Amino acid sequence: MLRRIALLCAVALIGLSAGGCLRKGGEDVTGSINKASLGNNPDAWRAAADEWGRRYDEKPGEKTVSLNYARALRMLDQRQQAVAVLEAAAIKSPKDTEILAAYGKALVEVGNFKQAQEVLSRAHTPERPDWRILSAQGAVADQLGDHAGAQQLYNAALKIQPNDPGVMSNLGLSYALARQLPQAEATLRRANEQPGADSRVRQNLALVLGLQGKFGEAESIARRDLPPVEAAQSIAAVRQMVGQSDTWSKIRAADARATSTRDKTPARATASRNTGRPVAQAAQPVETEEPAGN
Repeated sequence: MLRRIALLCAVALIGLSAGGCLRKGGEDVTGSINKASLGNNPDAWRAAADEWGRRYDEKPGEKTVSLNYARALRMLDQRQQAVAVLEAAAIKSPKDTEILAAYGKALVEVGNFKQAQEVLSRAHTPERPDWRILSAQGAVADQLGDHAGAQQLYNAALKIQPNDPGVMSNLGLSYALARQLPQAEATLRRANEQPGADSRVRQNLALVLGLQGKFGEAESIARRDLPPVEAAQSIAAVRQMVGQSDTWSKIRAADARATSTRDKTPARATASRNTGRPVAQAAQPVETEEPAGN
């Protein structure tokens, strides 16, 4: 259970939606595919992937079709194929910031951080910054080891969207990666107090508390979202990790594994849809939309 509670970037992609479609007033820009209605139902997402895949065959690279097809693919953990779909859309519409935002986040999910950094930098402009993309850029900077730069990006996002629990949680995790644990704890506590703070924020707070030896409180917080036995196992794993000399290398390794999910398909493979029935994974893809206003 260490992986479940110790994924330091479990919410570090907050800032873009699960399919790359930015939110306006609580609705998807495309208005076409909605996670709230499909939930975590694998059959529903397979059906969505089949439907949008057929549309993609008819209109490859078209914006709405590409965004929705990629979203369904990512929910089915076919993330390399989603990258290929969004890459084709970005080639067709190289200045469309919504497509670039989705493409950048998809690149992060397959661990292509350098390319994601470049793509996300084109997804908004200095005169019209998007706090969601700033947060995603911060996540990339953290993955590349630039924690100071990441923190600047998170703080810039918070100036636009004050007290957003997802961005605050990302900032707290960045402090943790920089070994600034008291500051990480204070930031995560504030994040946990905000309306909309979810289980990811609490898990991150529990992790940071555990890293400081505050195991009782960490387990108490973990129990809000995990069964008692799982919560105890998670904190016990953190306790064991704290007692080892290579704690920080293990944390970073777990973090890298969490955000570098890969399959066997090359990133630049054809963007034509998979005609087979994709197998949904038990683990839900990292969400970047609900409820932290991403």
